[in-house]
Amino acid sequence: MLAAYAESIDFNDPLAGLIVGEIAEPACPDGWTTISMKAASLNHHDLWSLRGIGLPAERLPMILGCDAAGIDAEGNEVIAYPIVSDARVGMDETIDESRSILSERFAGTFAERVQIPANNLIPKPANWSWAQAACLPTAWLTAYRMLAVRSGLKPGNTVLVQGAGGGVATACIALGAAMGLRVWATSRSEDKRQRALELGAHQVFESNARLPERVDAVMETVGEATWEHSVKVLRSGGTIVISGATSGPNPPASLTRVFFKQLSIVGSTMGTFEDLRNLVALCDVSGVRPTVHAEYELANAREAFEVLASGEVFGKLVLTN
Repeated sequence: MLAAYAESIDFNDPLAGLIVGEIAEPACPDGWTTISMKAASLNHHDLWSLRGIGLPAERLPMILGCDAAGIDAEGNEVIAYPIVSDARVGMDETIDESRSILSERFAGTFAERVQIPANNLIPKPANWSWAQAACLPTAWLTAYRMLAVRSGLKPGNTVLVQGAGGGVATACIALGAAMGLRVWATSRSEDKRQRALELGAHQVFESNARLPERVDAVMETVGEATWEHSVKVLRSGGTIVISGATSGPNPPASLTRVFFKQLSIVGSTMGTFEDLRNLVALCDVSGVRPTVHAEYELANAREAFEVLASGEVFGKLVLTN
């Protein structure tokens, strides 16, 4: 079958190990099922995998991709939840230390057919496009959990979203506005700041700019380049929710400010299966939809990866089949 997969690892040149071509279809384990992929969205996780982060060479070749929407064996339109977990029903999959996501230990979603635990499927709303549905399970689920579960924010609170443009950041802007928050956003790009306003941001600012007042929480996915700013703009008792560090893994925390102002720094990763159900319901009721930067046929996956690596993306890149 046709797939986009990692054949080798190169930290400095990740696309060197990317192959788009035929590969044997993986076996379907007991309790799993196979869906026909209609759309699958790219994440920075896919580039990190090609760099060998979370994907050691002994697991190669590995089909990449975490997110997918498609058609199951019974002909139903479904969205795939990408976390593979041994957590019992009612437990939080995100804190199961044995958890994995598709494309780490198990084949990913950038393929004509995708193997997934049978219990990891939820119905795709009929009025959603395949591309929109495929954006939810990683970036949008991450944003939802940051805002609705981890932040402690309430309607009317002010939240700053750092680095408007990426998949999680654009989701935070749109979802935050739908949840009744006052959303501020930053970006180095004037074009991205204007597009953030179109998504629902109430005010936008240049990166690291002085803000009119301090905020209740910061949604942080950039890391090193914005960390000091995120700490400085919080009101006393405020919260930083961090789910990634695309600009670097070593934020120089202002520790004296953290303890003196009693700030909270909260980690957040992905979301639970129930979070994904709630996210779909919120989007369906509010009319909020993911922003799709561009769609590419699966056969043209390398072009999509090149765009992702360039950083010139607003929203999500999607592969279609």
